[in-house]
Amino acid sequence: MKAVLDIGKTHIKLLFVLGDEQVASFSCKNAPIAGQYPQADVDNIWDWIVETLKSCTYTKEVEGFVVTTHGATAALIDGKSADRSKALTLPILDYEYQGIDECTPHYKRERPNFSESLSPLLPAGLNLGKQLYWLQEKYPQEFAKANAILLYPQYWAWRLGGELSSEVTSLGCHTDLWQPAERQFSSLAIKKEWAKLFPPLKNAWDCIGEVSAEVSKKTSLPISCKLYCGIHDSNASFLRYLNIESQPTEQFTVMSTGTWTILMQSGGEVSALHDKVDTLANVDINSSPVSCARFMGGREYERICTTLGGNIKMNPTESEIQDAISNYWRVTPDFSEGNGPFPDLTPQLLCPERPTAPQAIATLYCALMINQRLNDLQAKGAIYIEGAFLKNPLLCRLVAQLRPQQPVFASTDNTGTVLGAAALIGYQKQRQYSLDLEKVEPSEFSGLDSYANEWFELIKSAQH
Repeated sequence: MKAVLDIGKTHIKLLFVLGDEQVASFSCKNAPIAGQYPQADVDNIWDWIVETLKSCTYTKEVEGFVVTTHGATAALIDGKSADRSKALTLPILDYEYQGIDECTPHYKRERPNFSESLSPLLPAGLNLGKQLYWLQEKYPQEFAKANAILLYPQYWAWRLGGELSSEVTSLGCHTDLWQPAERQFSSLAIKKEWAKLFPPLKNAWDCIGEVSAEVSKKTSLPISCKLYCGIHDSNASFLRYLNIESQPTEQFTVMSTGTWTILMQSGGEVSALHDKVDTLANVDINSSPVSCARFMGGREYERICTTLGGNIKMNPTESEIQDAISNYWRVTPDFSEGNGPFPDLTPQLLCPERPTAPQAIATLYCALMINQRLNDLQAKGAIYIEGAFLKNPLLCRLVAQLRPQQPVFASTDNTGTVLGAAALIGYQKQRQYSLDLEKVEPSEFSGLDSYANEWFELIKSAQH
């Protein structure tokens, strides 16, 4: 039995996997809490993990445990602390805290060039280097007490009893701390002496110890349960496709959807990334750069629905989408505080104040944003959709209609991140994964191309 802890920006999940089958799943909401600054609710997350493990009948059978989390998050700790629950020298900063932007003018002068980090300057704390810079300037005494910086998956693995470790998918996730092409720390990380604080690099699939006796007693996890280094969540989705059986083309795009929609193009040309906003290179499990483009798909979908008085749990019908297209009801960016391809634009609501189907307008918006991000990546080959947007089949079909030259496939399960993370336990590089995929048939909406062109022209006008 394998256990996977999946800490996303909006939800936390604990899942039990036997073979390739998920046999139990538990989840709760995740939200930052107030304090000296907005911060991860570490104590409540830990309590939920402990109580959930303790109450689940599968816990005593778990032989391997792995953690996957969102990126742009790290813990400053005293690694010699006898009590790991009290080892933080500063609370774990919430990357969406916009107060971090007060340091942007100074940080811009010190951060690496895009050609080195393959990472753009991002808002709030989405560059982990910017978080560290702000924390060191704002709280120098507490920062100086830290003798280790743990990336978020490795922090939770360490809390469970693992050794101090670092891992490249989180380290190379728009942090400004890593040189993806050179596979080494960036000039910023070295100059600020942060590189010395990161523990030794391990592979995501490396065992970094076993559950501590104290954690075993609290949770019922066996003391023999092995802990694995862990992985950034989008990369967990991506890794299953690296060795997919019957890969139709050399290049392909995996679209990981949730709070963030992250498009990862295998074999993409990273040298062209600097021309486009919010495109960057992440780093895959094998330390190779991967061309990426992002926007806050789940967050923007929810905000559009809420703004227009809709229900995010209701999918649109075909007739509702056709009505929105025919009436040119649309909204334009930005609903995410400065992320994605069109940051900092003021949203335009070009539709009735209370349209009959807000979810149709939100669905069209997200499909057009996905299409734009694929254009920005010059994406070729198959498109694989993972995650939350699988629950909206018409959104997937709209993408297929907008990309007639590329086959689109939907994963038939919505646990790609979990199964990818679970694959790290007993990981074999050469293993070929047989995925359950379903070909997405393009929708046949009338006037979609014209609607898309008008939407894009509106955005271009707003940019000038």
